[in-house]
Amino acid sequence: QVQVVESGGDLVQPGGSLRLSCTASGNIGGMIGMRWDRQAPGKEREFVALITDGGSTVYADSVKGRFTISGDNAKSTVSLQMNSLKPEDTAVYYCSTVVGGIQHWGQGTQVTVSS
Repeated sequence: QVQVVESGGDLVQPGGSLRLSCTASGNIGGMIGMRWDRQAPGKEREFVALITDGGSTVYADSVKGRFTISGDNAKSTVSLQMNSLKPEDTAVYYCSTVVGGIQHWGQGTQVTVSS
């Protein structure tokens, strides 16, 4: 069994910063990369960023230059540093990883950007 747990969501003002964290545990042998997605109210879940086992990163155009994903393979953790936050970044942020060909998702953490 694989557990994925996110933390760090909060209410932040526009222009502010926030750091999300995610840890995978359990039967995670052969885990392949980790990624963040988000889902805003009334919208479909969308890709935000991913990091591969080799440390390569990919970002959605909407967050490029503002968000930074980083990972620690030894600890099976990944973080998402979010700067210059905008109201449109408001969403539930989900972390996931692939183990044995199955994508395992966390429960999500709420990020609200509002004055």
